[in-house]
Amino acid sequence: MISITSTELNYLVFRYLHESGFTHSAFAFGYEAEIDKCNSVDNMVPPGALVTFIQKGIQYLELEANLSGSDADVDEDFSFLQPLDLITKDPNELQNMLKSKKENLRQQKFESNKIMNDLSQDDTRRERVQETEKEKAIEHKMEKKRLEKEKEQPKGEYKEIQHTYQNHTEKHEDKVTVENLENRAHGGPEPMEISQSPMSLPDDTQCDDVKILNGHTSEVFACAWNPSAPLLASGSGDSTARIWKIADKHWDSGVQNEPVNVMVLQHFRESTNEKAKDVTTLDWNGDGTLLATGSYDGQARIWSRDGELNSTLNKHKGPIFSLKWNRKGDYLLSGSVDKTAIVWNIKTGEWKQLFEFHTGPTLDVDWRNNVSFATCSTDKMIHVCKIGEYRPIKTFSGHQDEVNAIKWDPTGSLLASCSDDHTAKIWNLKQDNFLHDLKEHVKGIYTIRWSPTGPSTNSPNQQLVLASASFDSTIKLWDVELGSLLYSLNGHRDPVYSIAFSPNGEYLASGSMDRYLYIWSVKEGKIVKAYTGKGGIFEVNWNKDGDKVAACFSNNIVCVLDFRM
Repeated sequence: MISITSTELNYLVFRYLHESGFTHSAFAFGYEAEIDKCNSVDNMVPPGALVTFIQKGIQYLELEANLSGSDADVDEDFSFLQPLDLITKDPNELQNMLKSKKENLRQQKFESNKIMNDLSQDDTRRERVQETEKEKAIEHKMEKKRLEKEKEQPKGEYKEIQHTYQNHTEKHEDKVTVENLENRAHGGPEPMEISQSPMSLPDDTQCDDVKILNGHTSEVFACAWNPSAPLLASGSGDSTARIWKIADKHWDSGVQNEPVNVMVLQHFRESTNEKAKDVTTLDWNGDGTLLATGSYDGQARIWSRDGELNSTLNKHKGPIFSLKWNRKGDYLLSGSVDKTAIVWNIKTGEWKQLFEFHTGPTLDVDWRNNVSFATCSTDKMIHVCKIGEYRPIKTFSGHQDEVNAIKWDPTGSLLASCSDDHTAKIWNLKQDNFLHDLKEHVKGIYTIRWSPTGPSTNSPNQQLVLASASFDSTIKLWDVELGSLLYSLNGHRDPVYSIAFSPNGEYLASGSMDRYLYIWSVKEGKIVKAYTGKGGIFEVNWNKDGDKVAACFSNNIVCVLDFRM
């Protein structure tokens, strides 16, 4: 019996194979493993072991040659084998093992790729759903910012976006949860629960309480009550605005079915008589004598409340998504996807000043007083401007994504903003940074509203509240002084595009793509009335007396809810 250690034997075998052109280290490991097993008792190698290993080395040279003759990666192929396999199996068995393991690996890779592809498709579908939600709003005043991504036509005209609104058929959950976070923070009662479905609320609106206004032939995107007369204006994708005369009394079944007097305001291109694109926004002046409409064709139009066209304001190069009268009513402010804001002199029918400070589409504008205002944009910036000044008098930066809406509080001292970065912020002109950063939403915030309460209002003893509505389907009410959350109103199932406080500040109306119009008690944080339409809701608006709420829908109708508690 030859006395030789495993180390010596391995070295001899390794040198033999190496000098024979066989270089794979896997075999040396295989030999070492087998020899170590042999030596575990007496550190002796059985007779013939060296010859056996050398013979196997010659066989592996043959195996390597066969593999090298193909397109295979030899080192990669041998990595599929265990050291013991190299010692105990002949080349044919090893080749079969390689084929089997490689086939298994291909199958695993295929299944893994399929799973990853499915996950990727799921992510893409989710992204498409989110983008669709945004596009619905952008196309007509709602979610306007994606318009910047649309390519311009050769002549510089903006492409018309297709309407892709879908019918929403999801049922509501049987429970609407309303969290009173302030009470919880101070040891008060636990969050309240309204255990009934919105469809079966005790005061769910009956048909006699709702008047349906038919006439538009496309989605209705905007509505606004006249501040001095029982008139309701609506703007639609059918290239018209309409002024409806609404009975100024409580409705019974007879009144509800009475025909409504309506004036149709046709929007045409002056030069070609071609129909304009959608009427995206509208606003009455302070005394209710004039109605301003903004259109997708970039023109603003001024109408009398009798439906006569007084003037056409033409300077914007892209769709108008926001326009507001100042309090005095001598200036009209418009914001456009062309990145500009324009102040118009209504007496002359001409533009007074062009403001070109944003680097992206202007999404919203709001007057602070008769001569100063704020604008916001997809460029994440907010500018406070003043007529006669040729640079912003204040610029606020702090949002991390597009700023969708801005609103001054009733005193003009605080400015609220909301963004796709999931936050709302409160600013004042005395400091550069935000006063409060409101972070409770989990998706982008589409719109905000101040309550008509607090100093300088008709309800000076009531708390000033800020409401925010989000793509996360919730509405949140904020304590402005503390910057804390008062209520989270969790009744809707789809993005909430519009909210509006009643004139006395006691109620909040909300409209969503889930087809529901809710009226909430601000004090109690609960639903007091509900109405279900047959299309998504783009805007809600209270009349001057606070006894009627209008809502405009994606299924071409406007409804008026008679609200008397």
